[in-house]
Amino acid sequence: MFAFYDIAIIPIIIGVVEVFKRIGLRAKYSPLLSLIFGLLFGIFYVEAPLKEGILVGLMLGLSASGLYSSTKNLFEKQPEEEDQQKNTSRS
Repeated sequence: MFAFYDIAIIPIIIGVVEVFKRIGLRAKYSPLLSLIFGLLFGIFYVEAPLKEGILVGLMLGLSASGLYSSTKNLFEKQPEEEDQQKNTSRS
């Protein structure tokens, strides 16, 4: 059964995907890789029947990719913010 402490797998997945990105994986494939790692953790690590492991793995992988992209978007400047900064510096 999936336990609360298994949520700690999500940052592990994010870290592993980041390692793959640093060795040359294109950023557009990172959500797919996090989904694959989530499925692997869900099937082989979480002590649950296969169907439940697949479902938990999907949740872990999707959570990891969503967490990664939301934090990336939080710290990345948006194009409209850059335009506003350019306009205020010209004034």
